Amino acid sequence: MKLHILILILFLSLFSCKNEAKKDTLKTPSKKLTIAEKIAEAHGISNWKNVEEIQFTFNVDRDSSHFNRSFIWKPKTQHVTAITKKDTITYFRKNVDSLSVRADQGFINDKFWLLPAFQLAWDKGTTLSKPKREIAPISKDTLNKITLTYNSKLGYTPGDAYDIFYDKNYHIKEWVFRKSNQEKPSITTSFSNYKTIKGISFPTKSTKSTSNWSLYFTDIKIKTE
Repeated sequence: MKLHILILILFLSLFSCKNEAKKDTLKTPSKKLTIAEKIAEAHGISNWKNVEEIQFTFNVDRDSSHFNRSFIWKPKTQHVTAITKKDTITYFRKNVDSLSVRADQGFINDKFWLLPAFQLAWDKGTTLSKPKREIAPISKDTLNKITLTYNSKLGYTPGDAYDIFYDKNYHIKEWVFRKSNQEKPSITTSFSNYKTIKGISFPTKSTKSTSNWSLYFTDIKIKTE
């Protein structure tokens, strides 16, 4: 009799554990990622939380001319040091004034080219279209396309739009920038020479198919916790 009671107790315990496990599974369903989040994840945004400092140099070659400027960015404190041939300015992004606004405009532009996938997830006041398959303007490959549009009151260049082309792995390959959301393209470029540092993937080169123009990044360094 005691043996039968012991077996019954063990059976009820196992049944209870299985029910609890089922309840726990039901309580924590996996989150469905948006397209912006999938693209950001494919470029390593989950590792961004570990970044203490990032350094990079933004370069543009146009015909025989060359331009560059460098930045040291501490994303946790939002301190930025902008370095050009003329001067060096360190400022706090939450307190941009008349002395630092030009440096900040350059920083916003340059980090957008360096981290386009992250901007999709970070930026507020935007709308993102549903993805569709379309022929990319430079490679002529059939890729996924989404359009990112900024509202008319956001940032230094409000109302701009970007047609972003990405592959099956959610890596950005090309984009079309349309100033003020006009129909005619303002800039059409490719993204290539991806480099991964500390788990974060950067497109380090952008080119146009119609001119002797190249935008690229050098001296990329990341310090983590």
